[in-house]
Amino acid sequence: MDAFYASVEQRDFPEYRGKPLVVGGLPEGRGGVVATASYEARKFGIRSAMSSKQALQLCPHALFVRPRFAAYKEVSQKIREIFSRYTDLIEPLSLDEAYLDVSNDKLNIGSAIEIAQQIKDAIKNELNLTASAGVSVNKFVAKIASDIKKPDGLTFIGPSSVESFMESLPIEKFYGVGKVTAGKMKKLGLFTGADLKKLTEEEMTRSFGKAGAFYYRIVRGMDDREVQPHRETKSMGAEDTFAYDLTGQEEMHAELAKIAKTVHDRLLKYQLKGRTITLKIKYSDFRQITRSQSLPNCTDEMEILLSTTKNLLAATDIENSRIRLLGITVSNFLPMPVNNKPPTDQLSLFDI
Repeated sequence: MDAFYASVEQRDFPEYRGKPLVVGGLPEGRGGVVATASYEARKFGIRSAMSSKQALQLCPHALFVRPRFAAYKEVSQKIREIFSRYTDLIEPLSLDEAYLDVSNDKLNIGSAIEIAQQIKDAIKNELNLTASAGVSVNKFVAKIASDIKKPDGLTFIGPSSVESFMESLPIEKFYGVGKVTAGKMKKLGLFTGADLKKLTEEEMTRSFGKAGAFYYRIVRGMDDREVQPHRETKSMGAEDTFAYDLTGQEEMHAELAKIAKTVHDRLLKYQLKGRTITLKIKYSDFRQITRSQSLPNCTDEMEILLSTTKNLLAATDIENSRIRLLGITVSNFLPMPVNNKPPTDQLSLFDI
């Protein structure tokens, strides 16, 4: 989907249309974080994960709204209903993104490009939103292709074009190559896929560890991962970034209780019980730590979630701390009931 959260807001509220809109934490007080920005806002350099205060500096007349995750989830479910008309092999990555395997399409259309166009048209006509699609022979290339012509784009990379397409890409466009890795690659004189392709697998591994073998394959367009409709859920959690730093134990406990309630409700909804509870803390200076405890038995009980995270919090230096974010995650689950489908939402989405 194109600027999904912002696009839903502009669709639902005419006063936001055509204006630079930022969905996320508000810039007042200490400020929050940008979840997404409309394309009008992106022209000013506003990007996801940027602080709201920085976004306001880049565009003083930008509009800021808090996310409505319930609304986005409802739209996401409608989008997946459209997907399911064409294939049952759908692997959601988040509320606004998914892989579809259309090798055997349900409507016998016979063309992946035509299926992508029909899906885009249905989303636009039925939901008044735009989507961009990438069509190719595997997940990695399709993912990159989907970003080529945003917004409202459709890019096809056929089998004979995959290698030349990968060779022409700047290294920053490769999935899994972040700023740190990109900087390391550039120091080695690696700027494009063609540069990466000159290295042997051994050289790649020597320079980039286990990820080197991955880069060696994908720069050649090699990706044999299947679309997985029911990916195993490894963890479930929630976190919250606060408008003002928490400085007292009482307010920290109060916020932990709210987060624990969200996690508890999600565990019950998907009939999951976990043995390992993890507390995430981000301080006012953006330093971040996690503390975990594995219990004797799996649990989904609210009281245990809260008491465990309070104990984990107490084991840190909270007396002199200023906390901007807290999060709780449960993992190490019991086997899921046979008739229960795993969640297809991005349940680690932070609440802003």
